[in-house]
This record gives sequence, structure tokens and C-alpha cells, in this order.
Amino acid sequence: MATRSLSRELALLVLGQVPEQKSASVADLALDSILDQALDTLTQHWRESLDASAAELEQAQQSLLDSELQQGETGTHDAVRTHLRSSLSAAEQVLNGLSASLELPRLLLLGDQEQIRRGAMERVQKVLTQREGIDTRLDQVMEGWRLTRLPRIDRDILRLAVVDLESLRTPAPVAFNEAVELANRYSDEQGRRMINGVLRRFHDAQSKASA
Repeated sequence: MATRSLSRELALLVLGQVPEQKSASVADLALDSILDQALDTLTQHWRESLDASAAELEQAQQSLLDSELQQGETGTHDAVRTHLRSSLSAAEQVLNGLSASLELPRLLLLGDQEQIRRGAMERVQKVLTQREGIDTRLDQVMEGWRLTRLPRIDRDILRLAVVDLESLRTPAPVAFNEAVELANRYSDEQGRRMINGVLRRFHDAQSKASA
């Protein structure tokens, strides 16, 4: 995985441990401690999600067995099978997310740690110092939603993408793809679609404003 991608992912984990209700400085952040907390939080999140997926999968399997034992309509069987496939897909996503979270410390060790840390904390600092303005501009392209209605992880992915686009001069296609990749690892399908759509509208609005 590229150093830039690791820096972005590490920045996302650090931001998740910084309360939004008060301002913070990178100088106040103990990176190692925060990373440990972030990994513990993520691991617990994925465990809870896995438990929920297991319960959903068990329910879907039971519904499938019940429908096959009954002389129901074909449409009912199809709906139950769709439910089962959806539950399997959700469980697979949770397992992939848990695997990615557990893999991050090893990737950090294999990479250029100092460069990764500098890149991560640069991104964190830019988000913390520019967050109010970033959030205001993202709100303007939310189309009936507000940024505060999104899960925290999705908000931080969007903020980091804006920093990439504006401050770090990352090409838009690269910023979009890497934001979606973070969403693949830490969010869900709805979050991924939302992030992709918001970023494209944000970029279009910025392009028109500078034209």
C-alpha cells in the first residue's frame, strides 16, 4: 500500500479519536496512544457488527428453511433467498473490515513510519484548523442533507478528501478513488455512494467557482 494511502488511513483513525465539540492541536495528540485507542475502537465496532451480522444471517437461514417447508408462493421463496444473500454480503463486508483494521499495524511497520506519520499528522492538522470552513462548503452540496447527519467516519473521510483536493493538490480522480477506498474499508455501501456523490458535486462546484 502506498505511503500516501497509509498516511490518509492513519489520519482517519486519529481524527476519529478527536472530539468534534472542541478544538484540538496536533501538538496535543500522542499518536501512538491515539492509534492504540483507534484500533481498539475499530476492533470492538467490527466485533459488534459481526455479532449483528451473525444474528441476521441466522434469522435469514431460518426464514429460508421455514419457507421451503411450507407450500408458499415462489415470490416468498425468492424474497427469503434475497434476504439470505444480503445477509451473507453484509457478513463478508464486516469480515473484510475487521481484517483491514487488524492489518494496519503490520503495514505501518513495513512502511516508512516517519514519512507515514508526518503525512498523517499534516492531514490531521489541516482538517482541525480548517474544519469549520470545510464543513460549511460540504453542507452546500449535500442536497437536502446536512453533514452532521452522516456518521462520524463518513464526515472525516469527506474532510480528508477536501484537504487532499485543496491543500495537497491531489488530482480529483485520485482523491475520489481513495476516499471511496476508505469508505469500502470503514463505512458501508450507503456511505460509499454518499461520499462519492458529495465529493463529485463539491469538485464541480469548486471548478465552476474558479472558472
